[in-house]
Amino acid sequence: MTETVTKTDLPPFFPDHTQLPESDGTFVKNFQEHPQSLLLTDSLTSTLQRLHPDGYYCIGQDCGIYWRETEPPEKGAEAPDWFYVGNVPPKLQGQYRRSYVIWREHIAPRIVLEFASGDGSEERDRTPLYRSDEGEVTKPGKFWVYEQIIRAPYYGIFSIRDSSLEVYHHVDGFYQQMTPNERGHYPIPPMQVELGVWEGSYQNQTQEWLRWWDLEGNLLLIGQEEAQKERQEKELERQKRQELQEKLRSLSPEQLAALGIDLDAIG
Repeated sequence: MTETVTKTDLPPFFPDHTQLPESDGTFVKNFQEHPQSLLLTDSLTSTLQRLHPDGYYCIGQDCGIYWRETEPPEKGAEAPDWFYVGNVPPKLQGQYRRSYVIWREHIAPRIVLEFASGDGSEERDRTPLYRSDEGEVTKPGKFWVYEQIIRAPYYGIFSIRDSSLEVYHHVDGFYQQMTPNERGHYPIPPMQVELGVWEGSYQNQTQEWLRWWDLEGNLLLIGQEEAQKERQEKELERQKRQELQEKLRSLSPEQLAALGIDLDAIG
């Protein structure tokens, strides 16, 4: 008896980051977005090196997170202003990441941040994905996608207009808005940091910015601030040493001898 083998058509292969668009062609919405992203990334570097000594993490800035296949492909992606994913390689097979593809990675970003230029309605849009009987698809809102599909444990909305910050924590399948602590910050325990608003100067802009603090409330510094702090500490040490020398010079030889100090050693 001859067995007939029927050919089965397999579904199309899920595309990867090299096969999906890097951008939807839209403009960055304001001039604060780029320096704000740099400030968050720069100040977090040492913390991430401690959390990931193997270097397995990536940070996206206006990069697409693909969560479903669509036509055109970019309609199936959200591009948060800033997000962080732990325990994934910074490159894929030696290639830089063009996007973050959920169906390839299976690891959700630990935090997603949006910098709202408008009234924040786009970032708070809970419209669900809906397909009618005629096949028409309702575009889902950002909030719904982050909450129900991407499921990032933390979602922050920073309003550029009034420098207000909302942070949500994913609990039992839904986002619950967090209450800030006594410092006005939002603890993010998996990252060992707090997120809050800081007023100061960065690059050539003086205003309020999103910043990280450690869990004890110490501001995480960027490289420039670290260098400035080191210079200030060295200068303070030099001043103290100079003051001590001046006090010692004011003492008589007998007083110095009683203290066991050699006059020539004072300088």
